[in-house]
Amino acid sequence: MKITVIGSGYVGLVTGTCLAEVGNHVCCLDVDPAKIATLQAGGIPIYEPGLEDMVRRNVAAGRLSFTTDVEASVAFGEIQFIAVGTPPDEDGSADLSYVLAAARGIARHMDGYKVVVDKSTVPVGTGDKVRAAIAETLAERGADLPFAVVSNPEFLKEGAAIEDFMKPDRIVVGADDERAIELMRRLYAPFQRNHERILCMDVRSAELTKYAANAMLATRISFMNELANLAETLGADIELVRQGIGSDPRIGYHFLYPGVGYGGSCFPKDVKALVASGQEHGHDLKVLSAVEAANDAQKLRLVDKVIREFGEDLAGRRFALWGLAFKPNTDDMREAPSRVIVDELTRRGAEVVAYDPVATHEAQRVMGDNPKLQFADDMMGPLAGADALLIVTEWKAFRSPDFDAVRAALKQPLIFDGRNMYAPAWLRGQGFTYHAVGR
Repeated sequence: MKITVIGSGYVGLVTGTCLAEVGNHVCCLDVDPAKIATLQAGGIPIYEPGLEDMVRRNVAAGRLSFTTDVEASVAFGEIQFIAVGTPPDEDGSADLSYVLAAARGIARHMDGYKVVVDKSTVPVGTGDKVRAAIAETLAERGADLPFAVVSNPEFLKEGAAIEDFMKPDRIVVGADDERAIELMRRLYAPFQRNHERILCMDVRSAELTKYAANAMLATRISFMNELANLAETLGADIELVRQGIGSDPRIGYHFLYPGVGYGGSCFPKDVKALVASGQEHGHDLKVLSAVEAANDAQKLRLVDKVIREFGEDLAGRRFALWGLAFKPNTDDMREAPSRVIVDELTRRGAEVVAYDPVATHEAQRVMGDNPKLQFADDMMGPLAGADALLIVTEWKAFRSPDFDAVRAALKQPLIFDGRNMYAPAWLRGQGFTYHAVGR
């Protein structure tokens, strides 16, 4: 099949590349010439394990191409995926200007039947707005051409996006056009050879499904963080509690890990957008408002522990920090807890030396104007003479460090662990003062 993907960011690039991997011909459109030039030269603008090799393989095979030419991209594919950004407006609602601009671009150049697929995470009702924008633009042209609008939300985890796309748990298709549904079934047939994974529903239900999924996962994280804070006060161990409740099959273990809060491009934005959508329609989503408030507070939890140890004024203190990305296996710094932690420590006068296996370049771009923040090239570099080590992202490289070397490098053997990576009793037996979350 011939497919066009509008937007070559995280979702668009993964979607287009994985569809090409199973034999389709895919044209990826982006309005950013620098991004397209990078892709045409064999590079990728994001970090995702395995993606760069897959892009190169499919470009070499002639199945994957990149362009800034809107007219050519519209002519290319019968199926047109819209995978552009939906950044939050000031009120937290999703900005649909890029989605609607993409829809109008399709309508300006289409000359036959098109299936327009919303792959971006969009509020309920966006499908109607996309349909109206296309119809309005076609009317301006005096063209009477058939088209369908489909909602096909993505459920990709950064760091495991290829696996998630190639072996999906479910494929949600929101549509009321039988021809479009049949095309989507053909498109996704290679991804469900084992058993049926497509869930067909109306467009609005598909749009809400995406928000509901992310809101539920964010809720589990904030719930566990609230319990972790209580566990510290009560003298309980949240890791044992997690095992105790996770063993219940009705609850399960996923997304029950306490820490310094969630970040990234999805959970914060989608929770805000769902709350804003509720307010717009007269519904106060109290649970999700609390989820967001709890997460904002949790990002400062590690700083609170530092203050209890060193006092409110941190002038003259220097802290080593491991982990900048919002989660492992990505360089994504959007809404990363590290940004809040670094800002608060340096605001109080401290210096921070940070290391991340992948995200340093992106962190320098978004945080590099902070004169009290330095970046190290290896994980031991920040430790020399530091007052303490703070662990913010649970990279595998941090799981089993040389603790003798860590202890020798630090000014004092003090670790603030925002991801509960180590066994407290063992580490304290090695002479460390160890502050974790809920333990």
